[in-house]
Amino acid sequence: MNAPHIISLGCRMNIAESERMRAMLAGDENLVVVNSCAVTGEALRQTRQAIRRARRDHPQARLVVTGCAAEIDRAEIGAMAEVDGLVANAAKLDPRSWNAPVAAPPIAPARTRAFVAVQNGCDHACTFCVIPQGRGPSRSLPVTEVLREIETHLDAGAKEVVLTGVDLTSWGHDLPGAPRLGVLVRAILYEFAALPRLRLSSVDGVEIDPALFDLLAHDARVMPHLHLSLQHGADLILKRMKRRHLRCDAVELVARLKALRPDVAVGADLIAGFPTETEAHHAENLAIIDELGIVHAHIFPFSPRPGPPAARMPQLPRAVVKARAAELRERAAATRAAWLAGLVGETFPVLAERDGTGYAPNYARITLPPQATAGTIIDVTPREVREGLLV
Repeated sequence: MNAPHIISLGCRMNIAESERMRAMLAGDENLVVVNSCAVTGEALRQTRQAIRRARRDHPQARLVVTGCAAEIDRAEIGAMAEVDGLVANAAKLDPRSWNAPVAAPPIAPARTRAFVAVQNGCDHACTFCVIPQGRGPSRSLPVTEVLREIETHLDAGAKEVVLTGVDLTSWGHDLPGAPRLGVLVRAILYEFAALPRLRLSSVDGVEIDPALFDLLAHDARVMPHLHLSLQHGADLILKRMKRRHLRCDAVELVARLKALRPDVAVGADLIAGFPTETEAHHAENLAIIDELGIVHAHIFPFSPRPGPPAARMPQLPRAVVKARAAELRERAAATRAAWLAGLVGETFPVLAERDGTGYAPNYARITLPPQATAGTIIDVTPREVREGLLV
């Protein structure tokens, strides 16, 4: 069946929601949806750029924008000549918002990895973030609904489930009995004994409950890949961000986990050039990459946008912000290159994607032999590193 063209920007939550919209809106091939992001000023610029490109590529289509930018920057996005309409972020998975048949349940696409959004919104007030305005308070998908959605994906051929959320580790606090994320992960593994791979998207380290830590440390079906919503390596900057952890919390968590599961690969989000950041703070940000062994780094140059308190703090010159981001990326690239080199010669079960590559359990990306069939898990022994990929 023909499907709409959906452009997904920003986080894994948007990816998961875009897949559900694609299934829900199947048959409307004259529709283009931009599922937008507005987390930073740069993200908003990229959203506007994506809208203009989409209109050039699909001049006759109906172009609708949803996502965080359609919520937070509604007037600005709605005034763009390219845009035919807006759908509120909270309503984008409601068929009635699109005049789609309410009775038709979304059918999961046949993909190798299924992104399942189990939590939405956020109750925190980090000084750099506008996401609570775009997605509202934290709310959790009940266990039974999560299991139902995962079953649909597995029936469609998915071999890996990726749990996503705006603040994933806050899952459950609004449900009866206030269960923690470990309860949900354990229920998924019990219900789907044949599920080979379960992966977590970005987590807040201080919210990892004992049951979840135990599963990360000991259950082979939970992938050895921990991506931390870290943001910075300097305590003073973390406090000014209103984060709930300190540097030592991240260091202790990773040390405990690696002691029990040495093959775990650590990822992290890091912001460069946050307001008031000194050279000493930047040095601590660089050092945390080495100390934690961050091999999957997402580096963001601080980009102020109206609304969050950080936009009203003393700003660093843009050239300084960009230079520090470049230094962080260089350090992260060196750490990653050394890690990849150390994986050469090891054998990994790799989930084959349709583009000729696949992901090892530790999220290392590996190019596959031509005979690899998408959606299968095959043992691969990489022989070299080429252009950032194991080959």
